Amino acid sequence: MSELVYIQKRLFSQISDDDELDCGDIDNYSDSDEPYPFVKWAGGKRCLLKILLANMPNRINSYYEPFVGGGALFFGFHQRLSKAYLSDNNPELMITYTAIKKDPKRLIELLKNHEVHHNKEYYYDIRQQQPDDPYELAARLIYLNKTCYNGLYRVNKSGKFNVPMGTYKNPRIVDENNILTCSAALKNVTLECHEFDSINPKSGDFVYFDPPYHPTDVINFTKYTQADFTEQDQVRLKDFAITLHKKGVKVMLSNSNADFIQDIYKGRPFYKQVVRAPRFVNCKKDKRNPVEELLITTYKPQKNIDR
Repeated sequence: MSELVYIQKRLFSQISDDDELDCGDIDNYSDSDEPYPFVKWAGGKRCLLKILLANMPNRINSYYEPFVGGGALFFGFHQRLSKAYLSDNNPELMITYTAIKKDPKRLIELLKNHEVHHNKEYYYDIRQQQPDDPYELAARLIYLNKTCYNGLYRVNKSGKFNVPMGTYKNPRIVDENNILTCSAALKNVTLECHEFDSINPKSGDFVYFDPPYHPTDVINFTKYTQADFTEQDQVRLKDFAITLHKKGVKVMLSNSNADFIQDIYKGRPFYKQVVRAPRFVNCKKDKRNPVEELLITTYKPQKNIDR
């Protein structure tokens, strides 16, 4: 673990251990508005939300999402959940989730400051900073995500964000209403920062895995954090899905429609179907076309699909 990641994990522990703050009347925002992802995330699932919801189990106890990313699925059906556990191995991302949950108004004020000062020089100055305050770190992540090239989250070998500034004329840096709505949705959610196989769901629970996709000719982006998601990791994920299935946990998983993924998820207990999803994070506009993905479950979904 690099020194930077160690510091970020310490900041996550710090903000997680803080007492809950009074966020005022944020619940009012969830009555008429539905939350949506507060960051643009590679592989985000807003475009596939209807398909995912249609293939979920009818009954769910607790919900787990260990590669939460932008959280499109969670935000899309959070009102049906009595308990949810969201996690990711990206400390900056989980710090941001926790900041939104605990004190969204403080975060909004920091984002307003970024909005006022936004220009090219300011962007690169913020990009090279590493705040030691978790709320400033969260505001930095959202600011960079809203203003960087193509909304891409990418880090170098040192774990430092290295995406150049985008060319947006008027980026929406402060999405105040959505941040407050997301905060209301996260009110009773457990947020954690760890590897995907550190979760411990019980029989009757539901887990959705949306890992970094295995590379294909179309999709070849796994560098969300310092550590690439390797073939060995993909196999480890598949084995963990089988372990959960044997415990009575229902699992749904997304990945690329690559031969390697087709092969490791062959046979019981897996059901597979091919879905088409637009991909807008490709750096080349002419490559931002719908691509085939696999939707895999350990239970027979509503539709008839292949094993």
